[in-house]
Amino acid sequence: MNPLDRYEPLVDDVDAFRAACDRSLPSVVRTNRLAASPARVREAFDEEGVDHEPVAWHDGLFRLPDGNPGGNWPYVHGWTHGQEEVSVLPGLALDPRPGERVWDACAAPGSKTTQIADAMDDEGTLVANDNNLGRLSALRHNAERLGITNAIVTNQDARNFSTKPLAFDEFDRALVDAPCSCEGTCRKNPDVVDQWTLDHVHAVAGIQKGVLARAVQATRPGGTVVYSTCTFAPEENEAVLDHVLGAEDCELVAFDLPLDTVPGVTEWDGEAFDESVTRAHRVYPHHNDTGGFFCAKLRVGGEGDESASDGEVAA
Repeated sequence: MNPLDRYEPLVDDVDAFRAACDRSLPSVVRTNRLAASPARVREAFDEEGVDHEPVAWHDGLFRLPDGNPGGNWPYVHGWTHGQEEVSVLPGLALDPRPGERVWDACAAPGSKTTQIADAMDDEGTLVANDNNLGRLSALRHNAERLGITNAIVTNQDARNFSTKPLAFDEFDRALVDAPCSCEGTCRKNPDVVDQWTLDHVHAVAGIQKGVLARAVQATRPGGTVVYSTCTFAPEENEAVLDHVLGAEDCELVAFDLPLDTVPGVTEWDGEAFDESVTRAHRVYPHHNDTGGFFCAKLRVGGEGDESASDGEVAA
């Protein structure tokens, strides 16, 4: 079974959706503003003869028509980092600030971690966790190449994450970019379609629920938790949100993203979800010529001073 068949009722243009999923994904790099400005990166690309196209919806992203994002000196010197366009969305939604305490629960290999550190001006404390020790070596390498100094790397199961080794017991913000069935990455990794099984979707959804619940528990009242996946499966998206809304003290908040998205779905395969899941964003490949993605933003319950949970995310 091609898993993309099951999502045709969710999309507005089935032919465009399937055609986009069959096209190869553009190669994209993100500017590391700790080392260089987007304007300086453009100059460096011009000097080096690297063909590049600025991404209209977010300053500092460049598409490289010839591919090979790591094959130039701006990358080697830490001015850029290869990162797919939609992968930038969770960091924008999280909106971390310098000096805050932030947890990236499933951090390796570090694209979103280093983006968060960049947004924090490398100030504060960023805890980059992953349960895969091998993948953490890639995260450490990327952090070092990009000049990140405010990150602590931990190797724990995020579902049972302990703050005991830290000097504090709660975070201002947390990102759960959860391990998933990865259907939305089919444009760069077609094998995910052939390897997909519904059993795996159900298995990974259980993990996602545990990680997201722990992120809510570990975040201060009024703080922000962002949940994201690169799958179309409602079992891994809206159903996970619905579960955590019922189990933890949190609420979904409305927020804007600087590209075309559609709301989360409230019904799937005989199940109904909390109406607030419509505040989440689904990104389909044919709307922005990107990969597929899902992103939601939660405010942790209780009194707090989080004033940026609602509103627009700057491009």
